[in-house]
Amino acid sequence: QVQLVESGGGLVQAGGSLRLSCAASGRTFSSSALGWFRQAPGKEREFVAAHRWSGGNTYYADSVKGRFTISRDNAKNSVYRQMNSLKPEDTAVYYCAATRAPTRAPTLSWRDYDYWGQGTQVTVSS
Repeated sequence: QVQLVESGGGLVQAGGSLRLSCAASGRTFSSSALGWFRQAPGKEREFVAAHRWSGGNTYYADSVKGRFTISRDNAKNSVYRQMNSLKPEDTAVYYCAATRAPTRAPTLSWRDYDYWGQGTQVTVSS
């Protein structure tokens, strides 16, 4: 069974940092795209970042560029997102997602992703 398991969310004050993890099991995603999305209450799901699981360019939403970065641990089949300088507007449920098919470039649309993590809540207080 293919699973993406997320962890690392929580409550943090504005200006603080969190690190989210996305661990894959059931298959390898080395050539797949991995996307990060978030959804705040009453809002549509929003693109945050995307990249190929194995590496290469990472694409960030303008709202998080310079504050969020991606790292990988291939031995653990896990990808991490470091979120710094958090703002109250970053409050949302965060999801990681992966495509089933290999891709040369990551897609920015959540509709193109096949596997989803369960989501983790990030709350930033002012």
